Amino acid sequence: MVKRYSKYLLSAGVLALLVSGGMIVCRVDPILLVKGIPRGLELIGHMLPPAWGKITDLLSPALETLQIAFVGTVLGAGLSFIIGILASRNMHSMRFLRDFTRVLLSAERALPDLIVMLFFVAIVGLGAFPGVMALAVSSVGMLGKLFADAIEEVDPKPVESLEAIGASKAQIIHFAVLPQVFPSIIANTLYRFEVNIRMSILLGVVGAGGIGFNLVTSIRLMKYQEAMAAILIILLLVTFCEKSAEVLRKVMIGQELLR
Repeated sequence: MVKRYSKYLLSAGVLALLVSGGMIVCRVDPILLVKGIPRGLELIGHMLPPAWGKITDLLSPALETLQIAFVGTVLGAGLSFIIGILASRNMHSMRFLRDFTRVLLSAERALPDLIVMLFFVAIVGLGAFPGVMALAVSSVGMLGKLFADAIEEVDPKPVESLEAIGASKAQIIHFAVLPQVFPSIIANTLYRFEVNIRMSILLGVVGAGGIGFNLVTSIRLMKYQEAMAAILIILLLVTFCEKSAEVLRKVMIGQELLR
């Protein structure tokens, strides 16, 4: 019986040691967390009731956050499809270009969004524009790889048929590749939009504009009731975008599959 589960016990023991060591290095202290609960409850008390009178003032920053995420996602998805074609084995025979594109995508995914944001802030200054560019570049790192993988998995028969009759590369992509990868493109792009909504709020904290900037400003000025109003708007915004993306995903993918 012991021999049967020995490998599982060994794995569990190694995992427990790693977790324990990590907690010691990171100074994880559950007792300190418990002691901090009263302070947390006190902070929540300062935030209630929300500053309802500020709700209308927060609608414009919320809309700006939505626009930053939307534009960044659209730009990123468009670039990702082009880069996905360059990174696919079945779209061209230039191995160096394909490997170089894959390396660029890997390097981009390794960069945190905040670092990319600060890079664009240094170039163009604070505001919504560097936030849009940061989200677009981050979207390319994720969507470029997903699109490339989807393109490589297409059925080669339609591609070969069009090549046999002398179709151009653009025609092959339009009539043989795009119809097969369209559901994947829509699903992954909408998922990335949901991610970008949250990231645009975080980037607003470091100067990208939007409601994230209002939130951090209220907290720094200890206007906690205004901060709670901003948190409520953020929750409504994220929920609305998630539900809208879910409905749009079902509608667009469903119509494509029925063709």
